[in-house]
Amino acid sequence: MALLKEWQKLAYDEKKDKGQLRKFWDDYFLLEKGVYEQLLAEPDVEVKGTVKELAEKYNLSVMEMTGFLDGINDSLVEPNPIDEMEEDTPVSLKFDKEKLYKNMVDAKADWLYELPQWESIFDEETRHRLYIEQKKSGTIVKGKKIGRNDPCPCGSGKKYKQCCGRKKA
Repeated sequence: MALLKEWQKLAYDEKKDKGQLRKFWDDYFLLEKGVYEQLLAEPDVEVKGTVKELAEKYNLSVMEMTGFLDGINDSLVEPNPIDEMEEDTPVSLKFDKEKLYKNMVDAKADWLYELPQWESIFDEETRHRLYIEQKKSGTIVKGKKIGRNDPCPCGSGKKYKQCCGRKKA
């Protein structure tokens, strides 16, 4: 069975009670934070290896490394073959800095996007801009409603109610 399927069974087990699941995720998030602290300390160094090698490098189990790879995959310059990944699958952790920051904001992972290592990667203004861009990206902005007596937006010169706003019988 591919590692991702095993990770999903473990991490999203609906049979576990909520307290166990919360403890599982709290423990995992601490481990994840530790890996990101190391990665962000040298953001331009491409970390490569097999899943098992990277798990050993960051002091994680293979399952925890699989969870980490699943989480970072959308932020990588070139995504890893996460669905078919096994222990001996070569992977890369070369990430797009802006994409990673925005994905952390999107995930509401303040313990990650507020890491002090970001300060040496982006200045405060850039971090703020990226934060705002990400928050706005999920916002739907509706256009101004056309009033029935407003000029028709089709450019005919007629009132909307006499043109495109006319009810078809």
